[in-house]
Amino acid sequence: MDQATVSPAVKHPSFDKDGYPTEETQLEIARWHYSDLDGWLDYIREAWNHDYGRIWVEAGMLRLATGGWSGNESIIRAMREHFILWHSVWESSHRGGLTVLKIPGARWS
Repeated sequence: MDQATVSPAVKHPSFDKDGYPTEETQLEIARWHYSDLDGWLDYIREAWNHDYGRIWVEAGMLRLATGGWSGNESIIRAMREHFILWHSVWESSHRGGLTVLKIPGARWS
């Protein structure tokens, strides 16, 4: 993906009429500036559907459970497209839609 095509004006995720993250939101996740890990995670937390899935910190790891909801799964796919950020924090993925990220610093503890 071309990083230059991302609009810096996008500050909050957008959703379609059914509550799914829009393509614009997914592209923003996939193209986020690599130097802003905290902003990326904040944006993802805001885009996440907490009614179906869950995000929590346990044992110093950030855990994202999709709850089987395809909107949350599309967020995980967009995260994986961001090679630099994904590979700097990804710890493991588990059957059933659980992703575990190692987050540096105390901000997420």
